Amino acid sequence: MAIDNDRHPNDTQFIETDVAIIGAGPVGLMIANILGLQGVRVTLIEKLGEIIDYPRAIGLDDEALRVFQSVGLADELLPHTTPNHWMRFTLRGQCFASIEPRSDEFGWPRRNAFIQPLADGILYQGLNRFAHVDRLLGHNVERFSQDTSGVTIELSDANGARKTARAGYLVGADGGNSFVRRTLNLPFEGRTKPNQWIVIDVRNDPIGSPHVYLHCDAKRPYVSAALPHGIRRFEFMVMPGETEEELSKPHNLAALMRNVVAEPDKVDYIRKRVYTHNARLASTFRVQRILLAGDAAHVMPVWQGQGYNSGIRDASNLGWKLAAVVKGQAHGALLDTYTMERRAHVRSMIHLSEVAGDIFAPTSRLGSWVRDRFVGTFNTLPSLKRYVVEMRFKPMPRYEEGAVLSPARARRDGMLARILDRMGHTAPGRLLGLMSEKRESAIGRMVYGRDPCAATPVGRMFIQPLVRQEDKSIVRFDDAIGNRFAIIGWGADPTFGLTSEARAIWAALGGCFVIAKPDTQMRFHDDVPAGVIAIGDIDGRLKDWFADVPESVVLLRPDRFVAAMCAPQLVSDTVVRLGRQLSMQPVAAPYPQRDAEVPCPMAAGLRSTAAEA
Repeated sequence: MAIDNDRHPNDTQFIETDVAIIGAGPVGLMIANILGLQGVRVTLIEKLGEIIDYPRAIGLDDEALRVFQSVGLADELLPHTTPNHWMRFTLRGQCFASIEPRSDEFGWPRRNAFIQPLADGILYQGLNRFAHVDRLLGHNVERFSQDTSGVTIELSDANGARKTARAGYLVGADGGNSFVRRTLNLPFEGRTKPNQWIVIDVRNDPIGSPHVYLHCDAKRPYVSAALPHGIRRFEFMVMPGETEEELSKPHNLAALMRNVVAEPDKVDYIRKRVYTHNARLASTFRVQRILLAGDAAHVMPVWQGQGYNSGIRDASNLGWKLAAVVKGQAHGALLDTYTMERRAHVRSMIHLSEVAGDIFAPTSRLGSWVRDRFVGTFNTLPSLKRYVVEMRFKPMPRYEEGAVLSPARARRDGMLARILDRMGHTAPGRLLGLMSEKRESAIGRMVYGRDPCAATPVGRMFIQPLVRQEDKSIVRFDDAIGNRFAIIGWGADPTFGLTSEARAIWAALGGCFVIAKPDTQMRFHDDVPAGVIAIGDIDGRLKDWFADVPESVVLLRPDRFVAAMCAPQLVSDTVVRLGRQLSMQPVAAPYPQRDAEVPCPMAAGLRSTAAEA
């Protein structure tokens, strides 16, 4: 950040930065960490005097933990998590479904409980690593405007001192009531559930049982969730006529707790808050040089714990793209792929959360009857129960257009598709729509027809097994290759026959080359050229992955999604095509390296003086 008071008289400070982020919640903090690692100048603006210190989100998935790993903060976070945190649905005292996904293909448990204030604090402290990331807490954004070369932001601190910030790009990560989104006048489409819930967080857990329980009580549904460090969360449905003020009174809180804990008058409360479930999605996540992320772009009901995780996915998707554009590696057109890739998946996650809410707390007697009949089928249809229990319904990110080289997705067509469109606002329609999102499923094929992308991993997240490095140490896959583009060949040198043009493109992206081979071969080095990383496949997971795909060379993006696949002899052509897809800039002067003590794998990227496309 640079401050120049001469440009703005009357004691107004002038700030120059590459990216301004409004909102120091988890999404804004994560984007700041990602950009900080890439050497990008960031100014983080937050109206509160400190980051929020009370519990909010309680569920962290494997994808989000992988993003914490990518910014070097997973080890700090782990002491504040409970891995393998199952979600159990109960009805009339019986558990009818326990969601227990036990796979770890991305390197971490799929469901984890965590303490959000501690996680946010770790992200905030992580910014201390970067002299080029500035934090302006207690600063209110009064207005902003953009032109073809940047965004101007007017702000003031708690004492009324005024500042003007000039940024190349602005990220609005300022929550569901986003000032940025409202100023842009973007539609925020969706619905608000009619019923409210009261959230009660307590210390010294009065129950002590692990996991999270969703009690489908007909009179008053409630949630009981065990969290790390002896904290427990309760959520009770607010009934008609009840208010937050009345429910928060000690005798009413004791009444809520009476059927849940042994001593309702001896509960150590942290906070109590009534909230409404919203399911809303912005019409776009980008307006020229201004982008939305997290709750500013989408909000969803809490029932699958995906609000926080979806925001972290936004940060991971947007962070590397912003860095590439700011550093001149790519034209601004690359940022269009952010909305293209993230919005469709967010919509699926909103549907998932709504379906879970429909099952847990139907809003009508008919809904309860349908739910009970649906649950009753579990005993006679074990395959359906496995589908629910193993969390196969969770829509995984799958980018079929954007910053990937993938077959085009077939158009939604046919009578069933049109019926689902009309049923989308109903509970059965949301359930069927969610199940059809998995295009390789039977329902998906009936609705959409054959999926041209089913046979390729392009657009999906790559696995993360343990691998052996050349110094014999064992690490997770991502830690072996760094936060950068990577070309990985199974058992063979991916640089053989690479043209000078392809090498130049990959060098401009700051990419690396990797040979993955059986661990037994790691002591043989003659097959590893200079400048190529060798990793040993310890447990055969990489070999199994490559055995199931049609090509043997994978091109990975910094966010660990597969950008392209090809045969070894087609690497050069694929790199050139991917460069065009990424809207790469021509080579010019190098972007300045900052914070030499912090690894910046993409710092070899080149800044171009060409105008933004």
